[in-house]
Amino acid sequence: MFTGLIQAVGKVHFKGSSLLVEGYPPSFEINLGDSVAVDGVCLTASGFFENSFLADVSEETLARTTLGQKSLMVSKYVNLELALRLCDRLGGHLVSGHIDGLGKVVSIENLDNSWDLGIALENKNLAKHICDKGSIAINGISLTVANTKENGSLFFLSIIPHTWTSTSLRYLSIGELVNVETDLMAKYAEKILLNQKNKANQILQEEISENWLTSNGWN
Repeated sequence: MFTGLIQAVGKVHFKGSSLLVEGYPPSFEINLGDSVAVDGVCLTASGFFENSFLADVSEETLARTTLGQKSLMVSKYVNLELALRLCDRLGGHLVSGHIDGLGKVVSIENLDNSWDLGIALENKNLAKHICDKGSIAINGISLTVANTKENGSLFFLSIIPHTWTSTSLRYLSIGELVNVETDLMAKYAEKILLNQKNKANQILQEEISENWLTSNGWN
């Protein structure tokens, strides 16, 4: 589990079937077996070189995330965050490191006190979990949705200068794909409501059945 507060920025490229992450500062202390979010993707440190670490990447991860674009993963800047400890502050929001889908950068506007970033979802089914002022993680960064269009499939983020300069957001370009993880609480709420609805429908079907009609005098 993560918070979406980025601790370092590094560069990546593939070394065989593993991802090599390098260029992060010495203050980012990672050990063998640690969970680490790389652009929002939860990976495990499986080996080390000087000032760099390796992480295994499964076929599922390659298929669902920007890490699957191997040709673009050459010295690309990525956001890094170590897993949340129970004693840590939850300054962002609960981020699982399990990517729901991809978004495409459609606009970048430099305003007086912030940057306005527009993202269009590749999978519009994720839009149901996105709302104005709701939490979202983009490339592992905990952000707040400023406003939405097209029922949430197009949304805009207001990025403060600190976040812009201390993460890989400043390297984004229009048309680039980003990892999207929608709010964990929204997904659980949807699951609970769907289960309740299915249970209610099942009760109705069981109550008004042939046996029920027979037992109540209908032949």
